[in-house]
Amino acid sequence: MDRADPAYAGQRDYNRALLSLYDPLVLGPIARYVWHCPTSGLVERYRRHVRPGHLDVGPGTGYFLEQSGLPDGSAVTIVDPNPTVLRHVARRLDRLAVSAVEADVLKPLPVAGPFNSAGLHLVIHCLPGPMERKALAVADVAAVLAPDGVLFGASVLGTGGNHTRTARAFLSVFNRQRGFDNLADTEDGLRGILGASFDQVELEVIGSIAVFSASGPRRPAIA
Repeated sequence: MDRADPAYAGQRDYNRALLSLYDPLVLGPIARYVWHCPTSGLVERYRRHVRPGHLDVGPGTGYFLEQSGLPDGSAVTIVDPNPTVLRHVARRLDRLAVSAVEADVLKPLPVAGPFNSAGLHLVIHCLPGPMERKALAVADVAAVLAPDGVLFGASVLGTGGNHTRTARAFLSVFNRQRGFDNLADTEDGLRGILGASFDQVELEVIGSIAVFSASGPRRPAIA
């Protein structure tokens, strides 16, 4: 990705060192004690919505896909602008039929589809704001979902969220170093960008994190 691209900062730090620390640190004590949204609950919701023929945008370390319960050999497409992430996740998920695509979700996705499910899991808070720009990511995913497909995910809310003092400190630091760009992200704003591309939206706030699913994509599905 071009360093001048507004989305560059949100993915630049995902090098091999960070990927090795992400699960034990971010999905461990930070999820539980900073955001007050334990990873176990996110895994349960992920497993509830994921289906074979899945698209995962911003797969992180591949942890949630590994815990997804998908049968061996299930077709999964992972999309990320960072090739280090793609290589890491593809190696981790060798029991699945993984297709890795280097692409930016804020631009039309170069994937065939239609997909039965799609994840934007802990991604939206990393995308460059404002929310109107982040809406492009939701629309781009909706465009490659099957008519009965579901988009699901989770995102840390901005300064208007129900944060503890510790969470607000982390939020400030992550935004200063530009890994996050979500100070203006709100529950209503997230619901709005999902509702612009989907007929049905379900959203629940757990601690600092909004957990969501959306079905009935409004953009025409690929035939």
